[in-house]
Amino acid sequence: MKTDLFDYPLPPRLIAQTPAQQRDASRLLVVHRAERRIEHRQFREIGDFLRAGDTLFRNNAAVIPARLHAQRPTGGAVECLLLRPAANATDEWWCLLRPGRKLPPGETFRAPGLFTGAVQEKTAEGLFRVRFACDGGADILSVANRIGEMPLPPYIVERSDDSAKQLDRDRYQTVYADRGHQVAAAAPTAGLHFTPELLAALAHAGVKFADVTLHVGLGTFRPIATENIEDHVIHREVYEIPAATQRALFAPASRRIAVGTTSLRTLEDFRRRHAAPLGHDHLGEADIFIFPPGNFAGADALITNFHQPRSTLLCLVAAFLQPGSTDGVAWLKEIYAEAVARDYRFFSYGDAMLIV
Repeated sequence: MKTDLFDYPLPPRLIAQTPAQQRDASRLLVVHRAERRIEHRQFREIGDFLRAGDTLFRNNAAVIPARLHAQRPTGGAVECLLLRPAANATDEWWCLLRPGRKLPPGETFRAPGLFTGAVQEKTAEGLFRVRFACDGGADILSVANRIGEMPLPPYIVERSDDSAKQLDRDRYQTVYADRGHQVAAAAPTAGLHFTPELLAALAHAGVKFADVTLHVGLGTFRPIATENIEDHVIHREVYEIPAATQRALFAPASRRIAVGTTSLRTLEDFRRRHAAPLGHDHLGEADIFIFPPGNFAGADALITNFHQPRSTLLCLVAAFLQPGSTDGVAWLKEIYAEAVARDYRFFSYGDAMLIV
């Protein structure tokens, strides 16, 4: 299947640069697969399409305010983006560094009064293993939580004022993010539309919730560069799925709604590896790449945002529209064209889609 099938025209003005004024005031495009029709609503009305007994599977990973600013010994500026801890070393992290060409192994950078970073290794993929020493005996994650900026995706313009940066700290994070699972380098954006009040209303209506934790990496933003979809090597992401969530996943007569593609990847990866709940919490690694004509075993409905052209997430949504068929590709392009015509907002801070 050719990758250019997953291209579509998008006016730059529709790439959302800021969140909606209220989380649940974003728009909601509802796709009814059985009737092959769509309707246009607001996200706060999502309860109209859910029913008692449904389970929303959501990714509770918290985003690290991972963007740090420092200086080289010469005074040159350095931007460091924390990605994930390095194995077997509590003071070392895999990072992205800019300008990377000026920071080979052995070089250092520092933020006076906060931390010093020493480059230990650089991979062929451009990742840097950095050893941090923080002033006052702190660790780099606690420093990031004090002074770091949110790792917004590259299609959002860089913030220049403190009020905008503070807004991102609040809004580029779901209201149900678990600070004990501060493991994400990007937000599970389909969940950004929920408010505490909306969650309470859904719970009152009999909707249930089950959490997974997928360690969202920057690979989620990497476009497919190969000519054919099948030749793309997808990124790998660690996930945690508690025993209670496993039981909900296999519960009979319960409609399973995945909140976001990250949750869907987790559910599908687990279902394809295990025929029943394990009876204990499970730590796994998802390397699953679903594209048309793929099928699904882990979800009956999907809440998702509008995704970038030539992305693995767009492939996943196309497959979910018409499981077992390639017809979802053309239908997805029709739906996206309708969204563009109606000025929906796209990508991380944009509007949402519900596929039922």
